Amino acid sequence: MNVRLVHEFRFEAAHRLPNVPPGHKCARLHGHSFRVELAVAGPVDPKTGWFIDFQRLHDAWSPLYEELDHRYLNDVPGLENPTSEVLARWTWERLQPGLPGLMRVTVFETCESRCEYEGQ
Repeated sequence: MNVRLVHEFRFEAAHRLPNVPPGHKCARLHGHSFRVELAVAGPVDPKTGWFIDFQRLHDAWSPLYEELDHRYLNDVPGLENPTSEVLARWTWERLQPGLPGLMRVTVFETCESRCEYEGQ
């Protein structure tokens, strides 16, 4: 049996988008209460009854949280143009090598807007 587990994390950060057209509101400094969902998938171990311990997700996310929370994202290496699309890929690239079964990173910039990234 294969399953998909999803866990949500949150952080607060400010950013501006330097490459938008002149006069675009997102060129101005502003902040968001970001939500990030990490989805992993794989087979359930018959002995433990689970695919992966949720603590592994927490442990993988923790260093990224320290880099992102209450920061100016434009100052974070790799996030000089911190769109949701760039942030989702940046997150994937840092998590995927050590998080088995990572299948999707979803970044919610607002309650209504999100970006889903599933690797190359």
